[in-house]
Amino acid sequence: MQTFQYSKADSVEKALASASAGKFIAGGTTLVDLMKLDVEQPKALVDINPLPLTKIEALPNGGLRIGALVRNSDLAWNDDVKRSYAVLSQAILSGASPQLRNMATTGGNLLQRTRCAYFREPGAGTPGGYSCNKRTPGTGCAAMDGHNRTHAVLGVSEHCIATHPSDMCVAMAALEAVIHVEGPKGKRTVQFADFHRLPGDTPHIENALEPGELVTHVDLPKLPEGAKSVYLKLRDRASYEFALASAAVVAKVEGGHVRFVRVAMGGVGTKPWRAHEAEAALTGKAVDAANFRHAAEAALAGAKPRTENAFKVELAKRCLVRTLKLATA
Repeated sequence: MQTFQYSKADSVEKALASASAGKFIAGGTTLVDLMKLDVEQPKALVDINPLPLTKIEALPNGGLRIGALVRNSDLAWNDDVKRSYAVLSQAILSGASPQLRNMATTGGNLLQRTRCAYFREPGAGTPGGYSCNKRTPGTGCAAMDGHNRTHAVLGVSEHCIATHPSDMCVAMAALEAVIHVEGPKGKRTVQFADFHRLPGDTPHIENALEPGELVTHVDLPKLPEGAKSVYLKLRDRASYEFALASAAVVAKVEGGHVRFVRVAMGGVGTKPWRAHEAEAALTGKAVDAANFRHAAEAALAGAKPRTENAFKVELAKRCLVRTLKLATA
């Protein structure tokens, strides 16, 4: 770990004024790890824990506002979240460990970086180290023909196949969250679908934040009356493990037919993956196994597996079918 300067900010204005000096830190559950591995080498850290961004509040339109510094545990166990946005509570509780969830924040989870072993390898992207376009653009991607069992099959490019690791973000993709940020140019909102970037030929650019911007809160819209939501995660072990495939589904059924549905998938995409094709295949259709399988086929139609991760295609389809059954039961 490199030496760095440390300071605290007790207001958003002070935090933004210090942003040019380095990076913001809250729970530190990802950033500190990456600093130890020399993946991140900030010259300064601005501690934003004193900022007044720790509330979960009902919105006048029936939605919910979540402060960027709300801890994952507090969000998962919040009564409003459990009642109206069960998919989000389930997703958060399926990730990490209780200790990490007690520290990790909403904003930090949005900015979580990949668990690709090549990306996290000390010396990656340097002469003599593994190639990694996320670490050093233009050096290549060692995972292409290397160990890629846990890597993405959707949204990949010839420059990167790293999987986005967050469970929370998959649920928020299905919930069509809106992210509020503040920076040197003022305040703005970003639709969740536009926040995370596909790798394309710039895999080192992972999100829509501009230099010096800070996530302040996330808004969840009100769901249709009677909608049910479910998150299902498949992994190598029952806890403290990242998804091989996961699915978040929000659905409303009337008269045995799907009237409203939102689908997102995790463990298989280079970003939290919104499955619009599955939604189109389901809307207006009868609730039955054949239609669920058809939707799953549509969701994975564009999959591009590599040498070790082809099993993810069928696994993700089965995960989605099972989640749809649970959400429409």
